[in-house]
Amino acid sequence: MRKFNTTGLCVPRKHYMVDVSSRVAQIRAMVDEGDYFCINRARQYGKTTVLAALRTVLRDDYVVVSLDFQALSHASFSTEGTFARDLCRVLIDTSELGYLDLPEGVAHGMESIADANPDTLGLGTLFGTLRSWVLSSARPVVLVIDEVDSATNNQVFLDFLAQLRLQYLTREEDPSYPAFQSVVLAGVTDVKHLKAKIRPEETSKTNSPWNIAADFRVRMSFDETDVAGMLGQYEADHATGMDVTAVAKEIIAWTSGYPFLASRICQLMDEGGLGWDREGVNRAVRMLLTDDNVSLFESLTGKLEDHPALKAQLRSMLMSGEEIFFSPYNETQKLLSMYGFIKNRSGKVAISNRIFETLLYDLFLSEEHEEPMKDGAVLGRSRFVREGSLNMREVLEGFRRTYTQVFGPLCDRFPEKDGRELFLLYLKPIINGTGNYYIEAQTRDRTRTDVIVDYRGEQFVVELKVWRGPRYNEEGEEQVRGYLDHFGLDVGYMLSFNFNKRKEPGLRRVAVGDKVLWEETV
Repeated sequence: MRKFNTTGLCVPRKHYMVDVSSRVAQIRAMVDEGDYFCINRARQYGKTTVLAALRTVLRDDYVVVSLDFQALSHASFSTEGTFARDLCRVLIDTSELGYLDLPEGVAHGMESIADANPDTLGLGTLFGTLRSWVLSSARPVVLVIDEVDSATNNQVFLDFLAQLRLQYLTREEDPSYPAFQSVVLAGVTDVKHLKAKIRPEETSKTNSPWNIAADFRVRMSFDETDVAGMLGQYEADHATGMDVTAVAKEIIAWTSGYPFLASRICQLMDEGGLGWDREGVNRAVRMLLTDDNVSLFESLTGKLEDHPALKAQLRSMLMSGEEIFFSPYNETQKLLSMYGFIKNRSGKVAISNRIFETLLYDLFLSEEHEEPMKDGAVLGRSRFVREGSLNMREVLEGFRRTYTQVFGPLCDRFPEKDGRELFLLYLKPIINGTGNYYIEAQTRDRTRTDVIVDYRGEQFVVELKVWRGPRYNEEGEEQVRGYLDHFGLDVGYMLSFNFNKRKEPGLRRVAVGDKVLWEETV
C-alpha cells in the first residue's frame, strides 16, 4: 500500500504524489534546446523527485550523467586536482554499479585521473577527458548535478562552472565543438549568491560564472489541481468519502503550494487517523506547527536570528501592519526569498505561506512577557470554553476587562504595544492545543486586520480595528459582512480600539443586513 512521503525521493509505485509529468516535459524541452540552467528552489521543494523523473524521460535519447555533490566531501573541493580525482572516482563507481555506461577509452582516462597525484592534476585534465567522452558517445551527453549547495563558498566549484560556461560559449560559436548537450544544476542557492560570498573584496567577482544560464520558469509549487490529484490517488485506495476538491483547497490555503508542507499535512492526516475534511486539515496544521523537529522551521527561525534587522521588520509588519517594500537589490531579502520564506507581493514583502506566517506569529508572541494579559486569558478559560465550544463574545469582553485592568482606560495612544498584538497574546492560550488562528494578510494594515479562528470545527471572523469615526466604522462593518459571506457565516465579531473620551466601552449587537455583528469597544 502506498503512503505519503516527506523524506527524500518520491516514487510513484510507493508514494502518493503529485503528477510531475508536465513539469518534466517543460524541463525536457529545455534540454532538447541545449540549455544550461539551474533549478533553484527552496529546501524540500521536490527538486530531487523531479530530477529522477527527468532522468527517466531522457535516458532513451541521451546519456545522462547524474551526480549528487553530497557524494563529494569538503576536502574534494580543496584543490582542482582533488576535485578532478574524486569526481572521476564517483563516475567510475557509478559505472561499476551499472548506472552509467562509460566508453572504454573514457573509463581508462578517468581511472588514470583517479589514481594520479592530485598535485599533478587540474580542471583542464578533467575537461579533456569529458570532451573525449562527448566525442565518443553515440548519443548527446547531459550533465545533471543535484545538491550543488554542497559546494557553497568554494572557488574550485566556481572555476568548474567557468569551464562549463566556456564549453557552452565555444559550442555556440562552433557547433562541432564537443560539449554537453545540456547542464542542469539543482539546489537552493543560486550561483550568483554562491559567488558573492567568495573573496567579496575583489571587484572582478561581480559577474557570475554562470551567466549563460537560461531562465528556469517551470512552476515547482503545487496548486489545487496538483493536490487534488494526489488526494484522488489516496481516495481510490481508501474510499474515505472526502470532498477531494474542498480538502485540496484548504491545504493550498495553508501552504500556498509549498510541496513539503502540503505533503506533510496529508501525511499527518493519514497517519494520525484525522478526518479528511477542513477540521482534519486544521488539526494536522496544529500538529505540524507544534512539531519541534521540523528542519525547515529551524532553518527559517535560524535565518531570522542571523538577520536581526529583518526579523524586527517582519515582526513590525505582522504585528503592526507596517509595510516593507521588496527590493531585488536587498541582499537579506534576496536570501530569504531564495530560501522560500518570503515573496514579492505587488512590490511588498510578504511571508510565503500561512503556515510560515503563523509560525512567526507564534515565535514573536512567545518572546513577549506581558504576563498579566496571558494570566487573564488562562484564568478565564473556563468561561470562554464551555462544553467544547468557544464563546467569542466572552473572549472579547474578557480581553477588554483584562486590558483595562492592566493598562487603564484607552485615551490617546496604545501603551507600549499595538493592541492587536495584545489581543493575539490573550487569544493564544485560550485556543492553544485545540484551535488555530491566522491573520488575513490582505486586510492587515495599520488600522485594520482580520483574525480567523478555527475551533473544533467552528470558524470565527474577528476584525480588529482602530476607531476612525462613525463613517469609517460603518465601512468596517460592511467589510466584515462581505467577509462573513465569503466564509458562509452569519455572525461576526469586531474589536474596536477607540481613543474618543466620550466612547461607551463594552459589547453591543449590530445588525448589518442579514448578518449579526458583536462589537466590543475598548
